[in-house]
Amino acid sequence: MIHSFILLYPLWLLGCSSIPKYEMPKVVTTDTFKEGAAFNAQQVEAAKLFKPAIGVMQTTPDAWWELFNDPALNDLQQRASVGNPNLAISAANVKLAMAAAGSASAALFPAVNVGGALNRSNVVTASAPIGSTYSATANFSSWELDVWNRLGSAATSAQFKEVASVATLASARLSLQASVAQTYFSLRAAEALQVVQIKSIAAYAKSLELTKNRLTGGIATSADVAQAQSQIAFTQSQAEVSTITRAQLEHALAALLGESPSGFGLLATGLLPAAPDVALQVPSSLLERRPDIAAAERMVAAANAAIGAADAAFFPALTLSANTGYRSGVLGGLLALPNRIWSVGPSLTYALFDGGARKAASASARATYEQSVATYKQTVIAALQEVEDNLVAAGGLAREEGYQQTALDAARKSLDVTNNQYKAGVVSYLNVVTAQSTELAAQSNLLSAQSARLTALAVLLKNLAGRWDSNVSANQSSTKLSR
Repeated sequence: MIHSFILLYPLWLLGCSSIPKYEMPKVVTTDTFKEGAAFNAQQVEAAKLFKPAIGVMQTTPDAWWELFNDPALNDLQQRASVGNPNLAISAANVKLAMAAAGSASAALFPAVNVGGALNRSNVVTASAPIGSTYSATANFSSWELDVWNRLGSAATSAQFKEVASVATLASARLSLQASVAQTYFSLRAAEALQVVQIKSIAAYAKSLELTKNRLTGGIATSADVAQAQSQIAFTQSQAEVSTITRAQLEHALAALLGESPSGFGLLATGLLPAAPDVALQVPSSLLERRPDIAAAERMVAAANAAIGAADAAFFPALTLSANTGYRSGVLGGLLALPNRIWSVGPSLTYALFDGGARKAASASARATYEQSVATYKQTVIAALQEVEDNLVAAGGLAREEGYQQTALDAARKSLDVTNNQYKAGVVSYLNVVTAQSTELAAQSNLLSAQSARLTALAVLLKNLAGRWDSNVSANQSSTKLSR
């Protein structure tokens, strides 16, 4: 009879759940992003099929950084995925959540113990003053029959938290990938700026030599020489700043990879990777892939299940204890049927007075649920804002890069004209210094725009959960500076 009850018990519990009916928190979204290009009718219709993220659609985001076609970046991403300590912490948190879910589920089943014992004791008889008792037992004690689904609700909540921890790990991995990419782009920008500065210093040195010769010939003044020397020294100081920045970013990369900065080195190239073109027609349905949204949604479900566990405490607790085994004074006949012993019996316990503890626990569970719903909505809204921000940044920075290139071309032409005018004695050396400063500033501004655009694209890909629209053009624009 007991065996039949144990088999049918889980089925019986299905009709006794105390978990409130779960409803997905509603967040108002639009069919398209504000900063995206206009959709055609087919795209709008597809966008209406938006489904919020539930669980983890894909725990490993696509290798989106490969779009930048940079082998060094690919290698850094691979090393970071293996060595980053924060990622290891998130992975350990998944294991903790799995263990917690297993522990909560284990409470639904009885714990069976077996054992044997030998007892020697005084026996008050003349024929046997000292006796031995042998026993072999199997028992389970205080098994709570989860009539009101208190344990089942707790187990369900723990399972949802486990899924949320997996999504949190995916989110941490995505954030790490974006951090590696952003740091790498900043490092390459510092290198490229340093290359520009070194080339400028060499060009300024030639101008200084020309000015000294003109001073000897009585054409230039000592003030012209001083201005040329000042220009070189100032640019040299800027190059030192670039060197420091590059070194610090290299240290930051080492930390992201989980490696010691003293043992990490990255070969300098002085070039930024090319930026892939981004199509600003991204439907909001891509947000269903965001692992942080998935994690937030599963935490709402976990909090909802926890309400069931808290409310079930208002009902009596029914527990069952059972023991069976053999006991005999002779070891050889221990397992004989006459030596068999057993006992079984239920107990019912109800907390008549607890000072309001159960009521407080129920209120706490509901407050936690409300908090998780608000957190979910805020996560979705923040995700929408991030995508909008980086959509407008990616488009705007692409245009800014074009403007900065135009400004650089004009600055270079102006410098060539000014140098010729100075050699002809038409203008003073101050005009040359001004033109040189303008050209260096234009090159620096162009590099800043290129670096910012690469960063915006990396962050946009992170915002879209590491996915890229398959319709995006593969055309790339060169970011190499040349004289």
